[in-house]
Amino acid sequence: MSSHNSRSTEYRKTADAVGRLTGAQYRVTQQDGTEPAFRNEYWDNHDAGIYVDVVSGQPLFSSTDKYDSGTGWPSFTRPIDADAVTTKSDRTLWMRRTEVRSSGADSHLGHVFDDGPRDAGGQRYCMNSAALRFIPVDELDAEGYGDFRQLFDTTDTEENS
Repeated sequence: MSSHNSRSTEYRKTADAVGRLTGAQYRVTQQDGTEPAFRNEYWDNHDAGIYVDVVSGQPLFSSTDKYDSGTGWPSFTRPIDADAVTTKSDRTLWMRRTEVRSSGADSHLGHVFDDGPRDAGGQRYCMNSAALRFIPVDELDAEGYGDFRQLFDTTDTEENS
């Protein structure tokens, strides 16, 4: 964890943060819900930036690891930091899946599958947009996430799009 950040690096769930969630955000993050495919905010977002836990603000994923999985949900090859997420076996819906939760606030984010791009490790972190808040590269400093700008110093090719 970096201490150069103006933002608190202790990411946790508070009653105030949960109280600010929309109905969809609450259903997904607190009740392990799933939003509709292709009818969610970030499935087709191609902008450069990071995705943080909507509850705690914990950085979870980077657009540099996002890809179009064709599933209708935002999909990533890996979390921004291995410690940002936790996984657990999920046996709901009569199948065995691996649930992904934020490590700080214990928000339900989605599931991870092993059908992702082979050249990027083979993982597909299939997330719910309602569990995430997107912070564009040009707002990272203002939002207190300036430490993550380095992820885009060499890969920020969509700057003028």
